[in-house]
Amino acid sequence: MATVTECRYDFGAGRALAFGVPVSKHFRITYNYWAPNAEGEPTLHTAEFASPKAVPQGHLFKVRYNPEAPHENSHSGASLPRNPVITVGIIGSIILSLAWFAFLRGCH
Repeated sequence: MATVTECRYDFGAGRALAFGVPVSKHFRITYNYWAPNAEGEPTLHTAEFASPKAVPQGHLFKVRYNPEAPHENSHSGASLPRNPVITVGIIGSIILSLAWFAFLRGCH
């Protein structure tokens, strides 16, 4: 079980994508959980994740962790989904850049 230690509102500085599309997750939730280390002794781990709604301090929730790397868990930053608009924007930018480059090479 993990315990929420802090919930803070993220004002979103730098979080709006091109064309002003805001990112929907605004709260940063910090939490602690206990997991055994390599010697089998309980060790306190701290992590955080983004959430669209506030989670009160002291709230308990289930967390799964990797036994071989206890700092990796089911709510860690690595498990946050990326916004697909970013991927589409990058791919579109690459395609437009290649098309422009081909156009310029054809003019000579």
